[in-house]
Amino acid sequence: MQEWMIAMLVISILLIIRDMAKTILAGNVPDTQEILPLCDRHPQKEKVERYAASFQKLADTFYGMPYRKDYLSSGQIRQIMHDANERVCSRCYQREICWGEHGRELGQGVEVMVRALESGEEEEIRSIRNDWTSVCSRSVQYFEAVSENFQREKQNLVWDNRMIENRLAVAQQLTEVSRIMANVASDLYDIERGTPQFEEELRKALRRHHVILRQAWVMDKAEGRKQVFLTMRARSGQCISMTEISQILSGICGGNMTPVNGSRCIVNGEYHTVHFIEDVTYQILYGAARLTREKEKVSGDNYVCRQEEGGRFVMCLSDGMGSGMEACKESETVVELLEQFMESGFSQETAAKMVNSALVLKGREGMFSTVDICAVDLYTGVCNFLKAGAASTFIKRDHWVESITSESLAAGLVQQIDFETASRKLYHGDYLIMMTDGVLDALPAQKEEETMKEIIMDVHEVSPKDFGRGILERVLGYSDYRARDDMTVLVAGVWKK
Repeated sequence: MQEWMIAMLVISILLIIRDMAKTILAGNVPDTQEILPLCDRHPQKEKVERYAASFQKLADTFYGMPYRKDYLSSGQIRQIMHDANERVCSRCYQREICWGEHGRELGQGVEVMVRALESGEEEEIRSIRNDWTSVCSRSVQYFEAVSENFQREKQNLVWDNRMIENRLAVAQQLTEVSRIMANVASDLYDIERGTPQFEEELRKALRRHHVILRQAWVMDKAEGRKQVFLTMRARSGQCISMTEISQILSGICGGNMTPVNGSRCIVNGEYHTVHFIEDVTYQILYGAARLTREKEKVSGDNYVCRQEEGGRFVMCLSDGMGSGMEACKESETVVELLEQFMESGFSQETAAKMVNSALVLKGREGMFSTVDICAVDLYTGVCNFLKAGAASTFIKRDHWVESITSESLAAGLVQQIDFETASRKLYHGDYLIMMTDGVLDALPAQKEEETMKEIIMDVHEVSPKDFGRGILERVLGYSDYRARDDMTVLVAGVWKK
């Protein structure tokens, strides 16, 4: 099952890469050749959309299959009864009497017996066994046979449900792959050559700064942010900073434009294509304060903080069960998978569900990790929270503190897990504070959140790293300055640019 899932994802990636390569190669034609504008009916766009539709259709097929069952079916009960009859009643001289004259009543009695075993009510089971004794001379053997057959069918039901759950996980992943491919098709083939007026104005402005513009492509969708792709080079012997290019482009576009992360720093004598996007409204600085549990060398907590394409800043924090190396490996796996899935374009909820499926499929009994995600839209300031077994997250604004709590299970315990989600609007000067259970557990019982809010209000450091250290120092004062569990505090400050 896992190999098949990986194969399907690899196929989708290869298809995307192939079509992207075609587009890139098509864009590298000489200047003298006329370049046809890309439009909604571009053949390659239609092809990628067909791929997306195929994956969605396959996912819908999976969704249409039978869902999990919590109880044995009538057919399974008949099989239990048949096997018990073959084992016990086939050698009984009263068989013809019991299953001839009283077959219907006995069949109903077997079903009642099985349902009692399903419910696990001991008193009901004892009562049924006593009633069975009065009508069957081999009631003890028959009950044992029914019990053994019931356990076998129950185990089969468990495995069937596990397969169904895995199938639903695959269906969800196929749906997400379909969505990503559709978005790629939309983004990739919605790029158009800039208008003649735009290109001419930009070309003249860049020429004055010794930059030669070859091509300008623009993607400006109503629901998205403006993006500009410039293919350019500097005149011989010149080196122009990308900051200067951004200022020129911003003046022409009427809004702040900036090169994407990882772009070139300068324009030199060779042609290069640089991707510019609308600059974000907010910027985030973060810091971490950590303590390892006493007598342990490695913390069982792991985290990742990164700014993604599209103007989203993501913080992921995971606390592995227990402490030490095993807990560290478990939480490290969680944050690495979350980072990879979200970097690939998966939504945070789907990424978390895929990570949960991976932990369940690992089959390591008693191993699980918390999942805590905060994703901030740096254009709007809206922060989306997702939690699974994680400690509360706090938002500090001016003279008050708000907590975002969770009561859901940690990842890796059950296949179908319900993640708790929430959204909040962040403003200039707000602080976002995430932490693991070890921090809150060090505070007075039944008053952890109230005490933490008081601690946060008592910390006045501006730097997020110093803010986290201040919280940790005050928490240790409640536990005689001993770390009885791994402690991690992540603090992110939000400021307008």
